[in-house]
Amino acid sequence: MSQTMTVRRRERRIGAAPGGAGCAGLLVALAAVAGCSGTGAAAEGDPRAAVRQAADVLAEAGTSRARTAMEMASGGTRITLSGRGGFDYAAGTGELRVSLPEGRRVTEVFVPGRLFMKNRGAGVPADKWVRVDVTGLPDGNLVTGGATDPIAAAELLRGARSVTDLGDIRMDGETLRHYRGVTDIAAAASAAAGESRKQLAAAVGGFARTEVPFDVYLDDQGRLRKVRHDFTFADGAGRGVDVTSTVVLYDFGVPVEVVLPGAGDVFAGAVG
Repeated sequence: MSQTMTVRRRERRIGAAPGGAGCAGLLVALAAVAGCSGTGAAAEGDPRAAVRQAADVLAEAGTSRARTAMEMASGGTRITLSGRGGFDYAAGTGELRVSLPEGRRVTEVFVPGRLFMKNRGAGVPADKWVRVDVTGLPDGNLVTGGATDPIAAAELLRGARSVTDLGDIRMDGETLRHYRGVTDIAAAASAAAGESRKQLAAAVGGFARTEVPFDVYLDDQGRLRKVRHDFTFADGAGRGVDVTSTVVLYDFGVPVEVVLPGAGDVFAGAVG
């Protein structure tokens, strides 16, 4: 099956607009509104190795479609955001359309080290994009954009420490291997490379604890099919907020096109 991902630019140069921590606090803002290779031998012999290599196996797999879900309990209210899109794991690029509880959809384009958001709100015109340096965000954009992108979700597993092999499970008509364990953000940052290392290093101080419980499901080729992370971060009042982030990957090898915004499409004003 062909594994192609096309990344187009409307203009050759991507304009730089003010980013910063205030630009991607999508999930946090919603909280305020609410009141607040292969699983075979590796699986049998070393569950931790099978989980840790998930990011490398994805890079070899090429592309896939993705679904994301993020839930947060705040002030007795549960907020849920969902996303759909496609990613190229070798290039480190992708796109998600994240649906907010009130029905608005935010388009998010991921490239190494950067996030572009359209229909962001907070004073940004609906037809304009906001550019964010993810390494400048307190959590490395693991949760504040309203979705953990699949690349970051896989890279986070590089820091897996205790891992239990729970055996095979049938999911969506396929047999997958189920692992449960705890990963450490700081350890994952040390094991990652390039922009992923910077992103995870930025996230080390953004959570109430760096240890993140997870459940992960791999197929018989060792590809990540589903992963759930349970994060805890501190809100503005210093209280712990629990966030559950789930990523599901499917249709490996499907062609996906990611369009980067041109310089004239990037918002240059202040973001609320």
